[in-house]
Amino acid sequence: MPEVYLERLTKRFSDVVAVDNLTLRVFNGELLTLLGPSGCGKTTTLRMVAGFTRPDEGDIYFDERRVTELPPEKRNIGMVFQNYALWPHMTVFDNIAFGLKVRRVPRPEIRRRVKEVLEMVRLEGLEHRYPRQLSGGQQQRVALARALVIEPDVLLLDEPLSNLDAKLREEMRFEIKELQRKLKITTIYVTHDQAEAMVLADRIAVMNKGKVVQVGSPEEIYTFPSNEFVAQFIGLTTLIEGTVEEVYEGGALVRSRDGLMMRVLARGVRKGEKVKVSIRPEHVLMSKGRLEGVNVFEGEVLKVAYLGNIADYRVKLGEWVLRVQSPGRPQFRPGEKVYLKLDPESIIAIKLVINK
Repeated sequence: MPEVYLERLTKRFSDVVAVDNLTLRVFNGELLTLLGPSGCGKTTTLRMVAGFTRPDEGDIYFDERRVTELPPEKRNIGMVFQNYALWPHMTVFDNIAFGLKVRRVPRPEIRRRVKEVLEMVRLEGLEHRYPRQLSGGQQQRVALARALVIEPDVLLLDEPLSNLDAKLREEMRFEIKELQRKLKITTIYVTHDQAEAMVLADRIAVMNKGKVVQVGSPEEIYTFPSNEFVAQFIGLTTLIEGTVEEVYEGGALVRSRDGLMMRVLARGVRKGEKVKVSIRPEHVLMSKGRLEGVNVFEGEVLKVAYLGNIADYRVKLGEWVLRVQSPGRPQFRPGEKVYLKLDPESIIAIKLVINK
């Protein structure tokens, strides 16, 4: 399977820059997720890779082959749309076989390949049904099978699970991941769902305002967000403004705006620099009794919500309100004084200059 290389892609719609000088490489056989909020340019980027939208500037390569000006049918891509785009008057078999018929593949070969892909997506025995006779999950599998049966060089998926209910969406994430690993097909997957990206992706490219702001593995993106936008978009976090007082190997001592002294993880910060400290809910230990070690402060519980598997708290710490989560039933009540310990090996200082 080819690598996909996007070189300085730009796309404008009137005076709106949808994609802004974007450069990105998708490695052979990997699943890369384009993740970002609505309007960030991720679907426009995908459509340029597919050939449905032509960039105003820049180039697209499949390995060494420049495909920027090729029409979609000459790129050998498989595409799964958000609304599945199934033909309502065609059976499952005919929907899947459509691309092969257009390519004038012999009938025996069509039957063989459709049967093979039906087994792959677990739809055996449903080939004579129509889309209206299928569940949402089954329709999604038909759309995926139609994209795979042509044996594409690159697979493109545009929020394919957004129309499914939460439980089915979670199941389909693992099915798509398993199938992609088995086929080892170079895949670009567009989503605004952070959990979906974390489950599926080998690497995530986080987009904002037409630009890629960070690329990395799910673990790297979550643990070391490069800026405030990424920290807030991926998971839950509280951001505390402060100044670097001291720098040491792997970390820094940060004084918050209201005087809290915190030891944190840090990369590339300097003494005297303004930063924001990102604190994830699971990186805070809360106790009624005094805690030992560094980064221990007194706080007050403001709100509590029971979510079944966790208790979700809002806790006042100085002038800030922390989001804190702990497993099981709530152990603290609103108005209760508590001690908080912020894990110095997990909370991280983010440079403000990156956010501009």
